[in-house]
Amino acid sequence: MTVLHSAPKWSNEGVLETLVAALGDLVVASHEAHGEVVITVAREGLAKALETLRDGHEYQQLVEIAGADYPDRDERFEVVYMLLSLTKNHRLLVKTCTDEVKPVPTATTLWPVAGWLEREVYDMYGVVFEGNADLRRILTDYGFEGHPFRKDFPLTGYQELRYSAEEARVVYEPVRLAQDLRQFDFTSPWEGSDYVLPGDEKAEGAAK
Repeated sequence: MTVLHSAPKWSNEGVLETLVAALGDLVVASHEAHGEVVITVAREGLAKALETLRDGHEYQQLVEIAGADYPDRDERFEVVYMLLSLTKNHRLLVKTCTDEVKPVPTATTLWPVAGWLEREVYDMYGVVFEGNADLRRILTDYGFEGHPFRKDFPLTGYQELRYSAEEARVVYEPVRLAQDLRQFDFTSPWEGSDYVLPGDEKAEGAAK
């Protein structure tokens, strides 16, 4: 059989134990789930942990930074770093936790691309990254209030915008719902509804 490329076969065998031993006291929790190795590290030691994984274990690329919100926790936000080792053909998830106030160390000193990724997490969740020199909103509009991926953010938001012909510009206004909450009938059409639909009375009169 011809080998098309020299990349090693993907495997988690021994990876979790090796990385946990290398990171030592920085590790808060670790597990393997759904075919992925997940390591949670202390927020204060995040930068050191990421540097160790990059320089000592060949996780050269930062693929993505994502957030998650768990409002019932004291530190409600999880920041998830998705690392890729090109030489080992292996992916790794590194997590850390924080709240609305405590900053997370920036990863821009290790991967410049982290600047944009941290801005996304800041915009959507409000997580502050200490050391990011350009921490601005990146996905929402100018003057946007709140952080839309938080679980307590209303689905309608706080403001809406429209173009005003009178002022010849876009104006912001408090959200106004066009109608009150309606009650919908989800009865299967095959079973029929309990009330007479408009027009059905004609069919009944014809039958008589």
